Amino acid sequence: MNNKTFAPYLDWLDSQHDDMLNQTIELANINSGSLNAAGVNQVRQKLAELTRPLNGEQTTIAMPDYEQINDQGEVINSPLGDALSIVKRPDAPFRVFLCGHMDTVFGINHHFQSIRWLDDNTLNGPGVTDLKGGIMVMLKALECLERSPFAEKIGWEILFNPDEEIGSPSSKTLFAGCAERNHVGLIYEPCFPDGDLAGARKGSGNFTVVCRGKAAHAGREHHLGRNAIRALSDFISQLDDLNGQRDGVTINPGFIQGGGPVNIVPDLCISKFNIRLHNPADENWCLEQLNQLVEQINQRDGISLTLHGEFGRKPKVLSNANTKLFELAQSCGQELGLHITWKPTGGCCDGNNLAAHGLPNIDTLGVQGGNIHSDQEYLKVDSLVTRAKLSALLLFKLATGDQQAWLER
Repeated sequence: MNNKTFAPYLDWLDSQHDDMLNQTIELANINSGSLNAAGVNQVRQKLAELTRPLNGEQTTIAMPDYEQINDQGEVINSPLGDALSIVKRPDAPFRVFLCGHMDTVFGINHHFQSIRWLDDNTLNGPGVTDLKGGIMVMLKALECLERSPFAEKIGWEILFNPDEEIGSPSSKTLFAGCAERNHVGLIYEPCFPDGDLAGARKGSGNFTVVCRGKAAHAGREHHLGRNAIRALSDFISQLDDLNGQRDGVTINPGFIQGGGPVNIVPDLCISKFNIRLHNPADENWCLEQLNQLVEQINQRDGISLTLHGEFGRKPKVLSNANTKLFELAQSCGQELGLHITWKPTGGCCDGNNLAAHGLPNIDTLGVQGGNIHSDQEYLKVDSLVTRAKLSALLLFKLATGDQQAWLER
């Protein structure tokens, strides 16, 4: 089928610009920082309402608490919002998984809470691009599909998860089933500012290390103390020295906290660091190095060092099926007058999780914008309809074209 076959249905999206924009603004006006469970659930309730006309089966999924380390080095649990799953035609021979996260990086106490226009086409606001504008792109593309005669040829499943911005620690358990039930994945992270897509992605691990020593008077009994700051500093120095020892592996010590009054030998110090890697096999090397460093520090008298964390996201390595999916999206872009390519990135998202379970996916089908994760985040509002057309055409092609490449993955 050529583009003329799909044009009447795609043209309907031109009339949806104002609705997409208004709904994006309404969603962005709800604070849904990852740890603001009430705000995330408010977004979920709004999305349940918005998706009801699609006539899919809705399921609310409670998420386990998020485990983190507090300033005292203790493990604490924080509640997260619920996930929302919506499924339609699960028995169709070809099924597509669509995903978008409801949370943002801007917590309830962050100063960035309001929306403003920078110019007639540029909207500044928390989450307008990452990812609430992308959610509207997804929903309108699906609505476009459902209005067409091609809908019965394809089944679909949506997951709105509440914790992507903190690495999907709780919702990641859902992705294995999503990958097993479906044949391709579409995720609505923002595309690059120029409209290109993210291809291969690095894997990522987030870790916290807690070092405990022994407090003592810094003057009278300094010799009785065991300085946790010194011990953890040695650990971090050796950790940072691992950079350059393994191609594609980068380690970033990003946070350290410890000590207090300088007349006390500090008995507690905490650090957090991130590791990125290209090759899945590099995980074992990294863990071996970390365990060796921990063991070395723990041999010191009066010092106890504990490592928390994991590699939460595997590297996204492009399979042949994934490359074919990119090529299909590229051809859809050409039919719409868009020049689209894909390029590797060091960033991570839920596309990593899907790829780890063998599901070919494109994870940057959302809106155009930039400066995400900062108070300068902006959305190019004319991209709402453009990107919805791209996804809708992609769905049309998946529904009516040769599906064999993904059925045999």
